[in-house]
Amino acid sequence: MSRPLEGITILDLTWVLSGPFAAMVLSDLGANVIKVERPPYGDVARTTGPYQNNWSGYFFSINRGKRSMSIDLRSDEGRELFLALAENVDVVMENFTPGTMDRMGIGYDVLSERNPRLIFASTSGFGQDGPYRDRPALDVIVQGMGGIMSITGEPGGGPVRPGASYGDITAGLYTAIGILAALHERDTSGLGQAIDISMLDCQVSVLENAIVRRAITGKDPEPLGTRHPSATPFQAFPTADGYIV
Repeated sequence: MSRPLEGITILDLTWVLSGPFAAMVLSDLGANVIKVERPPYGDVARTTGPYQNNWSGYFFSINRGKRSMSIDLRSDEGRELFLALAENVDVVMENFTPGTMDRMGIGYDVLSERNPRLIFASTSGFGQDGPYRDRPALDVIVQGMGGIMSITGEPGGGPVRPGASYGDITAGLYTAIGILAALHERDTSGLGQAIDISMLDCQVSVLENAIVRRAITGKDPEPLGTRHPSATPFQAFPTADGYIV
């Protein structure tokens, strides 16, 4: 059975987690994803454990289904090679600090002039404009600023980071959704577009009940352990041989 994104080609310049997670989702849906890494070491996630046979299991878990190539985008030769590749793909993805692609001469304005159907997806900590645009961001920074660490953990405790990188993963999912929407719109208009994803915006958007409570009551939400703020029974209860939910 064919997959929905077969025939779609993506140049994936992203690294670490947020962008690679989005590209992984699109690859699972059938897209031909070509991961572009910078020499000599490639994506820093290649150095992240756990390892098996000297290979990073973490890296391969979020880059499955992709092909990889190495291009030095800061060299004239590498830039020209990338420009030639971008003329014949559907999507370019990047998660550098805003302005990096423009400074290398491969930003959206340059690429879209050569390929008007191109979808250019940018994922960054705080978006392409605004007072924090030039600040780099990591998952834990976004989780802290976005509030999820303040409502995670036991009552009376300090900030707790959830057990997975939800700041990156949430942004990755929104990036994939944005690309899917742009591909659908292109079927009508025939034109591509630039997509701007802010990790902080994405993190805040999934706080659901906490945001509503703050808006209605004026009180800051607090951590409740495994309890739900509005429903009961809704938590983990201790038993003789463990916990039950």
